[in-house]
Amino acid sequence: MHYVTKKMTFCASHRLHNPKLSDSVNREIFEVCNNPNGHGHTYTLEITVRGRVNPETGMVINVRELKRIINREIFEQVDHKNLNVDVPWLEDRLPTTENLCVAFWQRLEKNIPYGELFSIKLSESPNSIFEYLGHIGDRHHCERNRSQ
Repeated sequence: MHYVTKKMTFCASHRLHNPKLSDSVNREIFEVCNNPNGHGHTYTLEITVRGRVNPETGMVINVRELKRIINREIFEQVDHKNLNVDVPWLEDRLPTTENLCVAFWQRLEKNIPYGELFSIKLSESPNSIFEYLGHIGDRHHCERNRSQ
């Protein structure tokens, strides 16, 4: 099995605020990320596709095609945007990095023509990296919990 990763960056702002919680609880949980005017990040996104090498092309997936898919499904819609108000498919989600990973997965999974989406890593800073493995990660998590 081979793994192909495309790494890209984008800039976006957001505010972490759960309307179901009081303002004081939101401030306690999200601290500076609850700033009423929002705050921004330069995100680094890594999309990994896994699969077998196609003998005709010598590739799992053409990285230029993968880049086009990522641009169409994610970057054109989130780059230099306010994630709380400018991205319709994020409207009902608290735009934490964990939730962004899931939303990005849902946008990409059905659009990968060769191989399969394996993981999404999203960094909001060099020291904060989040990884989502989709259904694979959920299955491993369930198996770990059952064995404990």
